Amino acid sequence: MISKFKISSLVLAAVVNSSVWAQTAVKVEGGWARATVQGQKASGAFMKLTAPQATRLVAVSTPVAGVAEIHEMKMDGGVMKMRAVPALELPANQAVELKPGSYHLMLMDLKAPLAKDSAVALSLTFKDAKGVESQQQISLPVSTAMPMAHDHAHGEHKH
Repeated sequence: MISKFKISSLVLAAVVNSSVWAQTAVKVEGGWARATVQGQKASGAFMKLTAPQATRLVAVSTPVAGVAEIHEMKMDGGVMKMRAVPALELPANQAVELKPGSYHLMLMDLKAPLAKDSAVALSLTFKDAKGVESQQQISLPVSTAMPMAHDHAHGEHKH
């Protein structure tokens, strides 16, 4: 027979653990993946990530691609270069934007074209400062171009 104390302890532990999980979830905004054409074997996925505490994006996977990696594009001696990076630092409460021409997720060895107006499932793996890994499942819309953000400053008046 389980005592009332043990039951209370188990309930308290469950509440604490769920609160910790809720606090460590990384906010994902404005995500999208670039549509492809027949025969195209690679594409990119983009989003804005905001972590409530310092963490790192250490891996990505998706059922639509044989390989998914974190990539960086940057100018090097006047030449745009792209390379895989082992992790992407996410400082506490600072948005890190993954966008074309910068950091992004590279989806390679695509199993089928990414059709406009479909969706791509991704699993993001994060590692916190203590080395604890967590996974977050997301779904991104597939588009031919970055979705436009509504600009309230210009949308409220006429030119």
